[in-house]
Amino acid sequence: MTSRDSASSEITPPVLLRAYACGIFPMAESADDPTLFWVEPEIRGVIPLDGFRIASRLARTVRTDIFKVTVNTAFKAVIAGCAAPQAGREDTWINKRIRDLYTGLFELGHCHSVEVWKDDDLVGGLYGVSLGRAFFGESMFHRVRDASKVALVHLVARLIHGGFELLDTQYVTEHLRTFGAVEIPRRRYTALLDKALTGEPANFLRLPVDQPLSGERALEIIAGSTKN
Repeated sequence: MTSRDSASSEITPPVLLRAYACGIFPMAESADDPTLFWVEPEIRGVIPLDGFRIASRLARTVRTDIFKVTVNTAFKAVIAGCAAPQAGREDTWINKRIRDLYTGLFELGHCHSVEVWKDDDLVGGLYGVSLGRAFFGESMFHRVRDASKVALVHLVARLIHGGFELLDTQYVTEHLRTFGAVEIPRRRYTALLDKALTGEPANFLRLPVDQPLSGERALEIIAGSTKN
């Protein structure tokens, strides 16, 4: 289900948060399209945090800490990386309005980025929206092999440690399936979302951000969750 907005001034960061609480999110047709449309998929993608899967090769990469992983240190650079053309995707749904809106959410503390660095270069990352005990993954990018995958592993460890219970991926790709992503109908998603928005909110920053989290520690957190 989609619907186009008619007035750009109607969408603000607080309005965007209310939309997420209702299970809808905005997209643009392309980077050059100034308009947005609301999306409410009939089938939603989620990654169960207690069923997150990591291939053994990726686990070895995470454990070696060949990348430095940071949080909330280069948000604008991450969203720019996500908007840039990538192999197999010449255009993007991230236009200037999307960048401005999510930067506003970042300033409000409701949007976060995970950055992956190699030799002081930003080589991958992701960003998403935090609300209650739900995290809505928006986009990820990589410039070297495994960089976005490592970002996702570190994100999941942070979500588990912070008390989150819903990781929304919007849609499911074959890439996300390898991590355990599944499709669920809108009614089931709405029930999970309502539960995640009720009661004590999660804390995305429960793990410190002033010092990098080791890959070994990230894997330990995830392993502890998937055993329960």
